[in-house]
Amino acid sequence: MGTLVDDVGSFPLPKNVDRKVFDKAYALSRDAMMNGKDIREDEFLLNNFHKVTLESFKKKFSSGLDIVNYPQQYDGIKQVSDVIHKAMDAGTFQVEEKQAFLPEVLVISKEAKNLNEEFGKQVLLRVSLFGPMEQYLKEIGTVPYIDVLDNFAETVRRFAKNSILDSKHAKTKVVSIDEPSFGFLSIGATRDELCEILEKTFDFHGVTRQIHLHSPVRLPDLLCVKNIDVLSFEFAGSPKNIEAVSKRMLDEADKQIRVGVARTDIDSILAELQENGITKPTLEQLVEGKDNIKKRYVTAKAKYGDTMTFTGPDCGLGSWPSQEAARLLLKRTVDAVRGK
Repeated sequence: MGTLVDDVGSFPLPKNVDRKVFDKAYALSRDAMMNGKDIREDEFLLNNFHKVTLESFKKKFSSGLDIVNYPQQYDGIKQVSDVIHKAMDAGTFQVEEKQAFLPEVLVISKEAKNLNEEFGKQVLLRVSLFGPMEQYLKEIGTVPYIDVLDNFAETVRRFAKNSILDSKHAKTKVVSIDEPSFGFLSIGATRDELCEILEKTFDFHGVTRQIHLHSPVRLPDLLCVKNIDVLSFEFAGSPKNIEAVSKRMLDEADKQIRVGVARTDIDSILAELQENGITKPTLEQLVEGKDNIKKRYVTAKAKYGDTMTFTGPDCGLGSWPSQEAARLLLKRTVDAVRGK
């Protein structure tokens, strides 16, 4: 297959949406869905979560991405940890199967037919989730309690499994487990123990299974995980990352690669613009030009060839100043990769 363009997930809220109101609506929507209710019948949940998620997804969909991640607008860690905390109140770290779901995916599933008709094509969905190691570092720390880590792995696996849609209107093509701290902060477990934990986490089928890292330093430690199909790392904002991963390394482990080719490090971008005297940048100034994105894509493709099956922006866009700027970056990345 050729190189597909996807995105890592997070996306800004619309300017007219208050963060606290959205977060409240998110939590209430999840509780309502857990009890089998249709949140479209509740005006507060309809307006402050359902419509926000749907309209944000449409903006991403319209950018031309091959595979679109649901708009991750709630805290990524809390998507899972909020439910883990409820399980902990009951004396376990393992979330029940029926409670392990992402409200955003349910919204897209319910609206899939309408989306299909509006855009004239099937929704190809990417689902991102913070992984068991990231959850463990936030909840427990670096001291390893393997039984607890194992429960986190099973919980994340259940969330992933329950996010796999397969209908004529919407199909989940990629599930990505995000482990941004891996390589920077480590749980004191052995390599074999971590491999077993991730093997369990990725024990689901019917989709491409990605793991997204911010640093490739310990990427070789993940080559032992048979259930991982694609390793993903950032290149645009951290050009030296590409030196740590060779095509031979991937070929020997039968792995593919996703390389980020468009910068998303908005704080650094704003600082650079300010140094050049631009204090109120336009959308065009915020988003780097297609030539830069294209150059990185060509460099990565030349190195990895057919092993590079996915590309797109480095990381999520949740901290970007507007949805319009985030959508322009997605569209410009698509156009650069496709040579438009």
